Amino acid sequence: MSAALVDALRRIFDLGGPVVLLLGALSVLVLAVVLYKLWQFTAAGVGRHKALRRAVAAWDAGARAQARSDLQNSTSYLRPVIEMAIDGQTDAERLKAEAETRFATLERGFRVLDTVAQLAPLLGLFGTVLGMISAFQALQDAGSQVDPSVLAGGIWVALLTTAVGLAVAMPTTIVLNWFEARIDAERVLAGAALRTILAPTGDADPATQPGATAEPTHA
Repeated sequence: MSAALVDALRRIFDLGGPVVLLLGALSVLVLAVVLYKLWQFTAAGVGRHKALRRAVAAWDAGARAQARSDLQNSTSYLRPVIEMAIDGQTDAERLKAEAETRFATLERGFRVLDTVAQLAPLLGLFGTVLGMISAFQALQDAGSQVDPSVLAGGIWVALLTTAVGLAVAMPTTIVLNWFEARIDAERVLAGAALRTILAPTGDADPATQPGATAEPTHA
């Protein structure tokens, strides 16, 4: 650890106390989780379902062969679930459980962000209370020789922890809500796709059905 970093941490500790250092550590944790979730969402193809949507629409229209072809071009993490439905799995609860397993993987880390979003303001308030206690103790020790500037300085330092706590909590809440909104949209998409596969509105072409055979012709 460089001397400059140690000096910076010491100044932060002197100014805001251990609470500010703890909030700083939480902000680093939040940044790490957010970067990981962004990478995970990108790798899983969250929001990228064009080929899957085409496959579901083709299946709904009765074009079974086209639906299978489009699905093969999909890179969506939901593709295995849709393939199960197309291949004959009709248990809606089983399909829903398969989809939820994938959503649970994408939701890992949400609890950490939620905990930090709720804990950071409380830690900031806790630091402020400790700072105010110290400020009033200094006021009491001064007796009749009270210097208002000393009291004012103690109060603004105490309030610093609340500001830092809010600065950590607010962006964490915004990012968490964005992640949750994306997952909610994914759930809606998966539910609609599975309902369409299990109960299509179009009639399937018998020639495209697996194992279908041509009707015998009579002379």
